[in-house]
Amino acid sequence: MNQATSVSTPAPMTGAGGRGVLEGAFALLRAVERAEGARLTRLAAECGLPKTTAHRLLEQLIELGAVQRSGVGYGIGPRVYQLGRRWQPLPGLRTAAREPARRLAAATGMAVGLSVLWQGQTLVLDWTPGPSSSIGAPDTEATWPWYTAAGKVLLAGARPGLPLGPLPAVWQREAEAIRDLGVAFDRERVLEGVCCAAVPLYGTDRAPIAALSVLTDPSHHLERLADAARRAGAAISGALGHR
Repeated sequence: MNQATSVSTPAPMTGAGGRGVLEGAFALLRAVERAEGARLTRLAAECGLPKTTAHRLLEQLIELGAVQRSGVGYGIGPRVYQLGRRWQPLPGLRTAAREPARRLAAATGMAVGLSVLWQGQTLVLDWTPGPSSSIGAPDTEATWPWYTAAGKVLLAGARPGLPLGPLPAVWQREAEAIRDLGVAFDRERVLEGVCCAAVPLYGTDRAPIAALSVLTDPSHHLERLADAARRAGAAISGALGHR
C-alpha cells in the first residue's frame, strides 16, 4: 500500500471584516511599532482583530523574527530591522554608491554617508568610515532633522509636497543657492564639532533620490571636500542612468 503522506492545505485565515492574514499581520506590526511593549488586548483592539486571531498572528511573527516578546508585551523583532536596513529608494543605489563612496573616503580621509529624506527626516542608508576621521558611525536606527546638509540638498531639488510643515523664511533663498552650487553645507548646526558637505544623487528622474555626504571636523575646508564629493556623486548618478 502507498504510504505517502497527504498534506491538507488550511483555508485562508481572515480577521475582522474579512481581512486577509497579510493585512492583519501588517496591521499588528504597525501597532507594535506605535506602542512598543503593548499587550495583546491593546494590540488586538487597535487592529480590530479578535484576540485569538491577533495572538496566532503574533506567534507566527515571533517565529519569523518580525516581532519579539517585550516583558509582558510585544516589540519589533530583529528581522524587521535587518530587512529595513536593506531598503533603498531606487534598485541598485547601494551597489552604485559603494565603490565611489569607498574611493571618496580613501581620498579625503573623511567619513562618507549615503542618505535619503524619509517622512521629513534625514535617514542614513550607508556609512563608509574615513581613515583619518574621528567621526563615528551614526545610529542606524535614528533619523536626523531635515536641515542636515544631506536633507537640505535633497529638499532643494525635491518636488513640492514633502511633509515638513512651515519652512524658515530664508529657506527659498538658501535653496536657490544650493541648486546653483550643487552642494549643501552644514557647519555644526546639527552636531557640535561636525561639519558636512552633501551633493545630490540622481537616477533617471530630475529630482534627486539620495545624497552623498562628506563629514569632517571644523578644521577642514568644506569647499574642497565638496569638489571631491561632486565627482563621486556624478559617478554614482551616471551608474544609475542619469544623463
